Amino acid sequence: MVASLRLSRPLSLLSRTTRCNNITTSLPHFAALSLSTSHNKHSFPPARTTSYSTRTPNDHILTLSCPDRPGIVHAVTGLLAQHSLNILESQQFSDPSSSTFFMRVHFGQGLAGNLDTPTLSTAFNDLGASLQMDLALRPVAQKPKVLILVSKQLHCLADLLFRARSGQLGVDIPLIVSNHNDAAGLAQSYGISFHHLPVTASSKQAQEQKVLELAEAAGVDLVVLARYMQVLSPTLTEAMSGRIINIHHSFLPSFKGAKPYHQAYDRGVKLIGATAHFVTEGLDEGPIIEQRVVRVDHGMSPRELTQEGSNVEVQVLAAAIKLVAERRVLINQNKTVVFS
Repeated sequence: MVASLRLSRPLSLLSRTTRCNNITTSLPHFAALSLSTSHNKHSFPPARTTSYSTRTPNDHILTLSCPDRPGIVHAVTGLLAQHSLNILESQQFSDPSSSTFFMRVHFGQGLAGNLDTPTLSTAFNDLGASLQMDLALRPVAQKPKVLILVSKQLHCLADLLFRARSGQLGVDIPLIVSNHNDAAGLAQSYGISFHHLPVTASSKQAQEQKVLELAEAAGVDLVVLARYMQVLSPTLTEAMSGRIINIHHSFLPSFKGAKPYHQAYDRGVKLIGATAHFVTEGLDEGPIIEQRVVRVDHGMSPRELTQEGSNVEVQVLAAAIKLVAERRVLINQNKTVVFS
């Protein structure tokens, strides 16, 4: 098995079924994201975020997975040391159930080092071949391009646009696609290209093909379903496997389908939440990236539960995008490894 260098723009996450053994380029490491919180006094606090003052424009992030065995950390850190490179952060995890090792290393140029990316990539290719590694080497400074799909509910879209504009979320959003016209004004106010692509049973295949063409033309790394109320076809999910994030308006696996907050109301739940996950062919069954909950009580109506749930949705979706863009999420079969 040979690892090879592929310098390309698209975001490449570890496939659930295949190993690519490639080193690819680009995705950034962002400053800590300030997440909005619900006004409910019982809200759970946002997840901890980390920032680093030692970052430089020439920093890189290495992620990898491979069959677990002794000596992997030594091999990786030793190779970086040979090139006089400085490790700024390193995290690893060994999954006993799949016998797979996962690692993320944020490194930069040392005092006496010179970060020669082509030479380093060649060295990691050789290491990857010997240890059957899936490798990704990304410069920190390059932002991912995100295509947002949305329908009529705009709270997640508005939140992401604000975070990107204000610098809280280091992504570029070149275009927005919707099956309705409701988001056109919001997109225009941010100077973002908006594409209205209606969906019917007869036009779904052509509509999704147009989405793929727009994504390719814009050099999109990641597709975000910001309350896009359409089920994607297997053709689209396979074409962008590991590159589509959905925000689900419930704490999976409970309350799937329509009106989850009404379902929660009928069951008298005391906690509601939201789930961000990768999209797969199975409806709302993709690997989970981030989840949060908020406490509610018997006196709240379905409308109030929906309002509280919307607050959680924007937090969870923004946090998930940040984690993925920082190369902190690796897919492990039907689960994820998240280095927070």
